[in-house]
Amino acid sequence: MTGNLITPKTKELILIYLAGRNEGYAREIAKYYNMSLSPVQNQLELLESSGIIYGKNAGKTIIYRFNQRYPYYKELIKFLEKVLLFLPENEKEKLLMTRKRPRRKGKPI
Repeated sequence: MTGNLITPKTKELILIYLAGRNEGYAREIAKYYNMSLSPVQNQLELLESSGIIYGKNAGKTIIYRFNQRYPYYKELIKFLEKVLLFLPENEKEKLLMTRKRPRRKGKPI
C-alpha cells in the first residue's frame, strides 16, 4: 500500500484502519486483518506514546483515535486519505462500512 514508507506493516495497517473508520480497538483491528492481537497492541502503544493516536477507556476496552493535537495531524490524514483512494474497491468498501449489528430480517437491501 505505502511500500516501505511506514514500517512495520502492522503500523501501516492500523493507521489505514483508523483513517477509514475514525476509531478502533485492538481486538477489532486484529480481527479485521486476521492478525494476532499482540503485534497490534504493541504498535498501538507505540503510536500512542509518540502522540499520533490516543486511547480512551470504554469499560475494559481502549478505543483509539487520531490525536488532532499531533503536529502533523492534517498532513498525516491527507496522506492516509490518498492511500485509501488507491485501495482495491472491495477492500475500500469493507473498510469504510461501519455497520456494527446485523440487518433486520426481511429488510430490503
